[in-house]
Amino acid sequence: MAELKYKRVLLKVSGEALMGNRGFGHDYDTLKRIAEDIKEVVDLGVEVCIVVGGGNIYRGLDASLLGMERAAADYIGMLATVINALALQNIMEKTGIYTRVLSAIPMMTICESYVRRKATRHMEKGRVVIFAAGTGNPFFTTDSAAVLRAIEMNCDLLLKGTQVDGVYCSDPNKNLNAKKYSNITYTEVFQQNLQVMDMAAIALARENNLPIKVFSIKERGNFAKVLQGNGNYTKIQGV
Repeated sequence: MAELKYKRVLLKVSGEALMGNRGFGHDYDTLKRIAEDIKEVVDLGVEVCIVVGGGNIYRGLDASLLGMERAAADYIGMLATVINALALQNIMEKTGIYTRVLSAIPMMTICESYVRRKATRHMEKGRVVIFAAGTGNPFFTTDSAAVLRAIEMNCDLLLKGTQVDGVYCSDPNKNLNAKKYSNITYTEVFQQNLQVMDMAAIALARENNLPIKVFSIKERGNFAKVLQGNGNYTKIQGV
């Protein structure tokens, strides 16, 4: 533990990351690989909590653009994150990780309601806490929920697992010449309007000086490598 720079971290997993190569829902092999990656970090002695998105099932913003009331669409999206949290919990516990799902929207028959002190105690006991239902409020993304929970849990670092290996000046899937940043400041993210996280999340991270590492969760073992300063990633922090 003395060699670990980060003792408590939050991992943000997008809903899309749970699909694997499928177009919708969950891919069992992908869930199992992510669970094994999380176990690798837990075995290092790091306290881990997770925020999971719901884009593999439902995206509130997309639905609102099609005419649905935004608040209602966002609530449906929050329920999608609960489905993902329960799916991930099931696979993680089969992998030998003790977990708890805490939802910002109370649903006592299937998971615990979010209480900050309760979540902290779970982590102190070595359990991985999965935060579901975003912030519990419409108009906020799961990126904002991830930053908020990381701050509430006094995490040393937020790691965002995505489909690409860091932050680029433009979409690397569309621009083969897109420049990748190894380090970038919160202010530069604002100035260049980089779409790595929503701006409310970046503003909250900057205000609380929460460092963020963006990496590809598609590569096996990348979570532990990036946590320890190895592998490919982009770090977002202050000056």
